[in-house]
Amino acid sequence: MRYNYKTEYTCSQLISFDIDGDVISNVEFLGGCNGNLKAISTLVDGWTVDQIENKLLGITCGRRPTSCSDQLAKAVRAAYEAENSESAVQPVE
Repeated sequence: MRYNYKTEYTCSQLISFDIDGDVISNVEFLGGCNGNLKAISTLVDGWTVDQIENKLLGITCGRRPTSCSDQLAKAVRAAYEAENSESAVQPVE
């Protein structure tokens, strides 16, 4: 299922991705550092929610309390939880 996640405190405004079970694919960022975010998207393609969280959760950007990669970790966890219950992350229709 495809999910959109509105980011907070980052240059990117939105993260879109597919989730199948706990596997993430087709990650796309709207806004942000284009080259870096393309690299992150390619690197995490096929990773599980746990793998993404273990590598990316807690990374900050400059003085910000978060980063695009940290937001991705939060987004995939929210989507995974939504798949297994009701949550604020909404599937794309």
